[in-house]
Formats: sequence, structure tokens, C-alpha cells
Amino acid sequence: MPKHLKTLLLALLLALTATNAFAAEIRLSAGAGMKTVLDVLSANFAKAHPGATFIKNYAAAGALAMQIENGALADVYISADSKWVKYLKAKKLLAPAWVAPFAWNEIVVIGAPSRKITSMHDLTKFGRIALGNPSSAPAGAMAMEAIKSAGLEQQLAGKLVMTRDMPQTLMYAETGTVDAAFVHLTEALTARKSKILFTVPHALYTRTPFTMALTPNGAANTEARAFFSYLGSAEAKGILKRYGYLMR
Repeated sequence: MPKHLKTLLLALLLALTATNAFAAEIRLSAGAGMKTVLDVLSANFAKAHPGATFIKNYAAAGALAMQIENGALADVYISADSKWVKYLKAKKLLAPAWVAPFAWNEIVVIGAPSRKITSMHDLTKFGRIALGNPSSAPAGAMAMEAIKSAGLEQQLAGKLVMTRDMPQTLMYAETGTVDAAFVHLTEALTARKSKILFTVPHALYTRTPFTMALTPNGAANTEARAFFSYLGSAEAKGILKRYGYLMR
């Protein structure tokens, strides 16, 4: 075989290998509070899809949306705040045919086991209360809506401590940095030192679903599309339920 032909075939083989390796990568950008369950779901998916690997980026939903808008590579975007999903869709940064809800959550108040709360108004007796920054953390936005709906915005104004995301909010409660914290039920179930003191009534805030979506790059990625489908499967729903996620 002529030398130049061998060189051409070798180059073609390397290109195909690189393309297959890239196609097997799934770049996952998801809310920080979902890390635990998504680590389990992605591991299960990878076992059933040899060669599929995940590059994960966990942060606040709004921060991730800004990263994607500014050119960060992502195949799958998962957010607990539909506002950011709509934002990215309007910018044509999500594939319209690949956007769907896949789980729901609710917010609770956690704190030391010795503390007691029977209503939202009991929060006025506390010193410092943590919640995620409402501008970027979905649970924080829901908590702030609940505070306003309960007519407590002014009474709690000097007590609220804004955090970066759910993990930081949980940490503040666990370390006693604050007296109480608003978190998703799913985060509350992972707490070791704090306990659920109060479940915020659904009537006080707008519950939004966790939404999964593919970017245009993701829609062109076979493994990303397969992972999207897996997240809606009975197996995935069973895992989500075990970690405290609701199906509605």
C-alpha cells in the first residue's frame, strides 16, 4: 500500500476515534442541590452505556444559565427554576424539542432539633435565617415568595442571610451559623445535625418542576439524548423518589 494512502487511512481512523470519544461525553450542567441524586443517576446510566462519560458542572441555576450564554460547553441543563429555562430558550440556547419536567420538590425549614416551629410566624422568634439568593437559587426564590405571602417580609428583613446555593444553605444550618434555613426537602433529608422543623404550605409559593433540557449540541449528541430519555424512565423515577423528589 502506498505510504501516502497509509497516512490518509491512519488520519481517518484517528479522526473517527476522536469523534466517537467526543460523542460519548455528556456535559451535564445542573443545580448544586441535585448533585447527590444526579451522581447516582449518571453512574447507573454509564453502567448501561459503556464508553459514556460525564463532565459535570454543579452550581446555582442562574449561574449555569449565564455560563451557557457566555459560551460554556453543555449538553444537558437541569434546573429547578423554570425562569432560567425560559431565558435560555428565548436565547435559542436550548433545543425546543428536548425540554421537559422530570421531578418536583417542596421547601421546608430546618434547624436544631431543639427548636420548634408550628407556623411561618414562629420564624420571627429566630435570629438568623438562611436561604439561597432568590435571584439565582430556586429554593431561595420560593422561600422569599412564601415569606411575602405570609406577610413577614418586613419582620424578617434583618434576619435573612442570603447564600450562594443549596449546599451552602444546608451547611449554615448544620454548623449552627444560622438558627434556621429554607431548603428543598431533598436537601433536608441529607442533613445530619439539623431536622425538618416545618413544611412550608404549598399555598404560599409557586412550586416549579425540575426541568431537564438539551442544548443544540446535546440534541446532536446520541448519548446525551439517551440520558435525557433515561431521566424520564421508571427506573430513574424510582431513584428520584428514594431521594425525596416528588413526581408532582
